Amino acid sequence: MRNVILSALLAATLSAPALAASYPVSGRWGESASNEKGAVDCSGLRVISFNGDQRTDSSGGVPAYRNESVTADGPSRYRIVDVFATGQISARTEYTLTVLDADHIVLQMQGGTLTLQRCK
Repeated sequence: MRNVILSALLAATLSAPALAASYPVSGRWGESASNEKGAVDCSGLRVISFNGDQRTDSSGGVPAYRNESVTADGPSRYRIVDVFATGQISARTEYTLTVLDADHIVLQMQGGTLTLQRCK
């Protein structure tokens, strides 16, 4: 009986989906070159939102990304791997997220560098 319970527990554990990591920031962030403290009005700006293990981008062909991993690369720098899937495409993207302060972050992505400020 004990072997049956252990086998069932092992099977359930192996078949459970792996939980993705959460991003080191959350909320809405707008593209901004401002160094001012505080949140910015994001009306009309490119906005990237981080919510748990999901990231969305108002300026892109992919509606949503899911976080696969977050690896600390210093006290405020993170290497991030996201995955996305549509009906026809499945891919991974890697980038670096640096937290400058409570209101500013920088994303170094394959297409270039984005400086973002927290949205109001």
